[in-house]
Amino acid sequence: MLAGVLAYRRHAYRRTLPAPPVVWRSGAARLYDYGTEATAKANGVPVLFVPSLINRSYVLDLSKRTSMLRYLADHGVWPFLIDWGRPGTRERDFTLTDYIVGVLEEAFKVTQSLAGERVAIAGYCMGGLLALALALRQRDCVPGLALLATPWDFHAGERGKREGQVARTAFESFAPLVDALGEMPVDVLQSFFFLLNPFQSARKFRTFASLDPNSERAQDFVALEDWINDGTALAGSVARECLLGWYGDNTPARGEWKIADRKVRPETFDVPSLVLVPSQDYIVPPASAHALAAALPRVETQVVATGHIGMAVGARAKRQVWQPLAEWLKSVYAV
Repeated sequence: MLAGVLAYRRHAYRRTLPAPPVVWRSGAARLYDYGTEATAKANGVPVLFVPSLINRSYVLDLSKRTSMLRYLADHGVWPFLIDWGRPGTRERDFTLTDYIVGVLEEAFKVTQSLAGERVAIAGYCMGGLLALALALRQRDCVPGLALLATPWDFHAGERGKREGQVARTAFESFAPLVDALGEMPVDVLQSFFFLLNPFQSARKFRTFASLDPNSERAQDFVALEDWINDGTALAGSVARECLLGWYGDNTPARGEWKIADRKVRPETFDVPSLVLVPSQDYIVPPASAHALAAALPRVETQVVATGHIGMAVGARAKRQVWQPLAEWLKSVYAV
């Protein structure tokens, strides 16, 4: 493992992919427009992508070779991406309601002003929960909702119950630090997710040590590992809502999760939805994601043979995720 870690630290790869145009800002958040090509703006169906608050959004645009958003822009979709940035003084007092009603809803309206009244929404991981809450609030303007590796029943199976206990213990242990800083530091968050699969790190670095450092596979590894190590802190109140509410009390599946005092109820979302469930996901157990699919009334569920991150950037992502996602997004606008 140590040889792999040293090889990673010495590797020459640096991400140089230019960012797309920023069309709106609010505090730390930015809205990117990936429809810069004339063909995308003339023919592409608009969709607002919502990533996790914990990890940087560019996992959906990792490199020129592994960019879900640039692929979609070349295949009939006009993607917009909300990038949350890093919490500043303003965001440290945020709740999930502030993020959804105060930031995400405004980004949706800006997207409408640029691309038309009807805008599909897509969410990845934790961003899927935020995307669902937004879609419920804007349902008359949303032709379709795509949810990628999105949890719902955080206590599904024995593993889910264990993770709920771990999350509660972790938050309570670090609560004095979170209260003092106004945020949960990224190192604490990464430690929690490390506990979900503690042996993966050793395996991946042993594999990396055996690769030709000039190979595409080695470069892809470094690009992804740099992204993993570039996480962000979580506002203190949001950390409490997620670790104690979602993981600890399972508020989404119990029908108790609220945004702006309104319950988030997927069973009332009578709009076409796509749920993509990675079968090898150790971050979001498939049973947790399937519970969300079961709650949505007009849903198409696709199980993909990838892991949680692999569905966005893995070797099988283009064939199993990007292509079917592009076709589904175009289909909901054809109705």
